[in-house]
Amino acid sequence: MKILIASTPATGHLNPLLAIARILVAENHEIAFLTGTAFRARIEASGAQFFPLPAGADFDLRDILLVVPELKSLPPGPDWLRTACERIFVDPIPAQNQGLYAALEHFQADIIVGDDMLFGILPMLLGPREMRPPVVLCGTSFLHWERDDGAPNFLGLPPAASDEQRQQYAVVAGEYDANVDQPVLRNLNRVLKSFGVGPLLKPMFHSVIEFADAYMQLSVPSFEFPRPFPPNVHFVGTPPIIPRQAPLPPWAQELDGSRKVVLVTQGTVANHNLGLLIAPTLTALGDEPDVLVVATTGGRPVEAIPAAVPSNARLATYLPFEWLLPRVDVLVTNGGYGSVNQAMSFGIPLVTAGMTEDKADVNARVAWSGVGVNLATNEPTPEAIRDAVRTVLDRPAYRMRASRMADEFADIDTRSEVLRIIGRLVDDRKASRRAGTLEAGRGRRAAR
Repeated sequence: MKILIASTPATGHLNPLLAIARILVAENHEIAFLTGTAFRARIEASGAQFFPLPAGADFDLRDILLVVPELKSLPPGPDWLRTACERIFVDPIPAQNQGLYAALEHFQADIIVGDDMLFGILPMLLGPREMRPPVVLCGTSFLHWERDDGAPNFLGLPPAASDEQRQQYAVVAGEYDANVDQPVLRNLNRVLKSFGVGPLLKPMFHSVIEFADAYMQLSVPSFEFPRPFPPNVHFVGTPPIIPRQAPLPPWAQELDGSRKVVLVTQGTVANHNLGLLIAPTLTALGDEPDVLVVATTGGRPVEAIPAAVPSNARLATYLPFEWLLPRVDVLVTNGGYGSVNQAMSFGIPLVTAGMTEDKADVNARVAWSGVGVNLATNEPTPEAIRDAVRTVLDRPAYRMRASRMADEFADIDTRSEVLRIIGRLVDDRKASRRAGTLEAGRGRRAAR
């Protein structure tokens, strides 16, 4: 089988797709990748064929402020979200779509596997189904589907607990729709009209779920607010961590169980200012004698951390998570979806603090599901972090809930689910084409 994998040029989107590619390569499928040239080396090292996104979509979201400089002056909120959606997701659609068709011209794929935010695939999904390969999209963020309580996504609102709260959410949703969803949707529909498709009536994040042939959510049901989902949505767990992506640190032997290990990370996107979470965590836990603090900067130099490094802290730009996570007692994170799900799959409780991108909603799910404490801010104080970490360490309920979540991950055979979903779609397409060929043959015989 020939499989084209298409990814937004961001580490948090690419990593799970690379892990899925490893599953497919092990089954002897032929893989090609379409993404940004910043990731060419990683793609080619995996053995896959590489296709670059064209200019207009070929950016590197590891430095989001370089891609969208105006975000630097915007606080978390509607203006930030609208600007990010328009610049990062809507504007690149023509170039992304061009890249998809150029890749298919050279690599005749049986199926496309994409991430949930490569919206250049929307014109393809909205066009004639028989003119494209089947499309599987992967939910690399919380499930962007409409909520029963009327709350908008991306604001970090927990499920409504009363009629009064539902009424409050209705007001918030109206403001959000006017200030974010509708302006973005107008721009999106202008772009789609140039392709001769659309218009869409639902927000673009909902639409890709609705129109994908299958949607693989990279999590478990218990980490998603309960509500009805479309029948094409499948929870497939989290893909296995790609091993040996970083070497063991020189201090590896210190993680021997004699002290509690607290891992802190700001991921690979919202790490332009390591003073938001890593620095206050080092300050918060520097005097905790029973704790070893491990900080990873997601590729930025450790010298960029604007804080004194206490004697009980160990730093690295990258760390091998397949080795590290089994040794971690608490993860302090700004709420990257992949990191949070990986932590839960190892039964690790969390302390979260992040409000940009999708992080407010991811972190709301951390608190709602009982696997951790959500500080619900972008700039937590050292005192708040210390209290939250001690709460999670000292109260068994968080570890127990995280352990039950790990059991739910373990009950899903991610490899089998991925292969089943992809295989079924390709088989269905082949069967449909055979049926069409037979029907055409009958028509020609009847004409004679």
